[in-house]
Amino acid sequence: MPRFPVGFELAEALTSAARQLHGTGTPDDTLTAAVQLAVRLLPGAEHAGISEIQRGRLRTLAWTDEAVRFDADSRHGGREPHLDWDRLWTTPVVRTDDSDADGGGNALSGLGLRSALSLRLRADRRRLTVLTAYARKPHAFDEDATRVGRLFTAHVSLALDSATVREQLTEAMRTRDLIGQATGILMERLTIDAAGAFDSLVKASQRENVKLRDLARRIVDANSGAQGRGVGER
Repeated sequence: MPRFPVGFELAEALTSAARQLHGTGTPDDTLTAAVQLAVRLLPGAEHAGISEIQRGRLRTLAWTDEAVRFDADSRHGGREPHLDWDRLWTTPVVRTDDSDADGGGNALSGLGLRSALSLRLRADRRRLTVLTAYARKPHAFDEDATRVGRLFTAHVSLALDSATVREQLTEAMRTRDLIGQATGILMERLTIDAAGAFDSLVKASQRENVKLRDLARRIVDANSGAQGRGVGER
């Protein structure tokens, strides 16, 4: 269990965690790495999960084990995993010192999880993303744990933004290549230039109310199938 509230040891641990987070390939990989690192870094943490609330629906995006995987299917009786979840829209950190206080009767208490430290990763008008560390004993998370948690989530947020941008750029490149292939196919079929082929593709997309990328994929797939059949028939 980590014992570094301040100092060089903490800085070194966070630097190592940042390297691991930024070394992930996709946003999902970043989230998975984040919950695993949270258990190793946050003093008192035994489990961790990253959850999202959007349009009133809750789902867990990454988790260290099934006990802390909360979602909207009422697997936990429809009860929220955090006693003060709504506060996380307006405050970056919320701690539960003892889920059995006031008689329990909540999702955490039912799972034998007495403490929770929830740290906001992202929040906008429609979506809230939160990293939560859990422990079986009460009062597991103190001010030191909160301080480490806030530093850690800052690194997670940056790594998640970077991974999201990389994924978007990769998808944009794939989409560009796909549209280029579809445009070339239309040029050959319709005996038109590139501008005319692209314009034809855009108009068909609007007419059929289909995304340009999806329509391009259909054209490329259909052409590949036709070529395959032609080879087999010869």
